Amino acid sequence: MADGVGTGLPTTGAKYPAGLEADERLVDGTHVRFRPIRDSDGAAMTDFHESLSPRSVYRRFFFAHPRLSPGEVERFTHVDYVDRMAFVVIDADRIVGVGRYERLPGSDEAEVAFVVTDAYQRRGIGALLLDHLVDVARVHGITRFMAQTLLENRDMLGVFLSSGFPVATSSEGGTVSVR
Repeated sequence: MADGVGTGLPTTGAKYPAGLEADERLVDGTHVRFRPIRDSDGAAMTDFHESLSPRSVYRRFFFAHPRLSPGEVERFTHVDYVDRMAFVVIDADRIVGVGRYERLPGSDEAEVAFVVTDAYQRRGIGALLLDHLVDVARVHGITRFMAQTLLENRDMLGVFLSSGFPVATSSEGGTVSVR
């Protein structure tokens, strides 16, 4: 796997897919920009994470995680746009949402995750992120997404259940696996 593709390590020389940038309108009429994450988004990603409520951070990471480590910032912002993809949602020059997938090695399945800043939740960003990620994943041979979410995270479960795709769930402890 040259350049770390499929290994979970950042790849070098990945070409930024500018053609995937898109303007979207949220359910409340707000216009935002969806675009692939860039290597240069580290500071904005750090600011975004620190703007999240403790509840939103817990729902994303399943534990209190007030700050991203430099390694996490590097990992989150350096993707290959094929096996590891991430979109950011931009409003007024700041990140208000992030969605990403990572292909499970040697498979046509990828793990997907989203997080949206509290003020922008329940405005359709999660569904739009899923749509954008699905479009890219299909082109690269990914046919299934899977996710882990907390049982209490009805918003995230709702994104999957209302997506129009066949969805299978199973729960264990306080988490739900979605495929």
